[in-house]
Amino acid sequence: MDDRVAAAWQQLPLLLGEHVVLSAAAMGLGLTLSLLFAIAAVRYRYVRWPVLTLASLIQTMPGLALLALFYPLLLALSALSEHLFGIGFSALGFLPSLLALTLYSMLPVIRNGVTGILTLDPAIGEAARGAGMTDWQLLLRIELPLAAPMLMAGVRTAAVWVIGAATLSTPVGQTSLGNYIFAGLQVQNWVSVLFGCVAAAALALIVDQLLALIESGVVRRRPGRIATGVFVLSAGITAAAVPRFDVAANYVVGAKSFTEQYILSALIADRIGSEGGAATRRTGLGSAIAFTALTAGDIDIYVEYSGTLWANVMRRTDNPPRAQLLAELRDWLARERDVGLVGALGFENAYALAMRRNRAAGLGISSIDDLAAHARSLTLGADFEFFARPEWPALRHSYALDFAGRREFQSTFMYDAVVTGEVDVITAFSTDGRIAANDLVVLADPRRAFLPYDAIVLVSADRADDPLLRRAVAPLLDAIPVETMREANYLVDRGVNPLPPVSAARWLSENLTPRSGP
Repeated sequence: MDDRVAAAWQQLPLLLGEHVVLSAAAMGLGLTLSLLFAIAAVRYRYVRWPVLTLASLIQTMPGLALLALFYPLLLALSALSEHLFGIGFSALGFLPSLLALTLYSMLPVIRNGVTGILTLDPAIGEAARGAGMTDWQLLLRIELPLAAPMLMAGVRTAAVWVIGAATLSTPVGQTSLGNYIFAGLQVQNWVSVLFGCVAAAALALIVDQLLALIESGVVRRRPGRIATGVFVLSAGITAAAVPRFDVAANYVVGAKSFTEQYILSALIADRIGSEGGAATRRTGLGSAIAFTALTAGDIDIYVEYSGTLWANVMRRTDNPPRAQLLAELRDWLARERDVGLVGALGFENAYALAMRRNRAAGLGISSIDDLAAHARSLTLGADFEFFARPEWPALRHSYALDFAGRREFQSTFMYDAVVTGEVDVITAFSTDGRIAANDLVVLADPRRAFLPYDAIVLVSADRADDPLLRRAVAPLLDAIPVETMREANYLVDRGVNPLPPVSAARWLSENLTPRSGP
């Protein structure tokens, strides 16, 4: 069996279990709320339009945006709860995913429930009331049973939507089948992407068929079919929950959503294990979410980059010498965020502009100064956040850059775009293995428009003085030269026989360059 397929199968019990539990919880909560809103909308006309409009509005929001919006909201609520009652809660992972998916599930159930009841023959209601039925008896004995086929159709639609949307919960720290997809996209492991898509589609199909069995039992008044469908669904959810609670870890290692972060998080988790600790990884986190999760104590440790914190968190636009920047950053983190900066890993993963080697040679471009003379006829491709960062105006101002066009990409496709000629220049990352894999050349930055991006290890307030964590990280500090990190990334990003990030982490561990002196 192919190593990538074997690795995907090995992860399936945990990822599928998390996905099923999340989807089932969201559907259970969503169904309960939807039925209440549907009944209120049927009984009270002035409630109907606001409920249906709000449910429809939620559906227009991109699923990933809805998931991400819940994280800062829950952080604020957690802080308020901590202040008022002395008890906080985790705003990362399951809770924001649950709430977002619950909202996402409600429209089909509400709309089908309201439509199913309102389209019943009015004579049925008049006859029931003539027989002495109350409104609740009419609802429970007549209207809901008659509307059940349309209501179940809404439930089936909602279930398929929720199972699909649950794959988007990975960036907010919730393990799901989306881990296959997000990780696969970043490391160009298309086997992993396909595996995640097929697993999510298969799960949605199975659940839809089980709900169809329950629906047919309701319509044809076959209790056996209802019982069978409910039993199989319940057994599946119970079985899926077992691996979810079988993870005993006392350290949580965070990682953003690109190759280097997957490798480094695996390396740190392995180091924690070698010191006798137990670690679990939360990978694929959004850039802003990772740091916020650390300050909130939702993750214990992760690797960040000095320039990201300087520009995005501290909102600094100046560019002091590297030593001064790191010293000020360390002091600010301790003072303002109660976060510990353990040390630097020894390499810098900086923003840089890159071109295809033959394209740059043909135009005589080796630096950004050279690029400025040709920029008006070239197209720049960048990752999603670059044009909102302070480096972009600094770059334009320093070199008087004026490109013919700008395009934004997910990083994997950004590299593909420059290789295929869709764009001429991209905002690469200096340690990215795809630079070598795609034969790109990094342009020199003589005017220092880009900030330094030293890879630094951050720990949460609760772990700042943790001796095991300090011992685990110590051998990594100043021990990873940029060439070594680039090679580790290349092992994952190369097109032929790529290593999984965990294997690249083992290679990196074996090729550390220990710092000299104490």
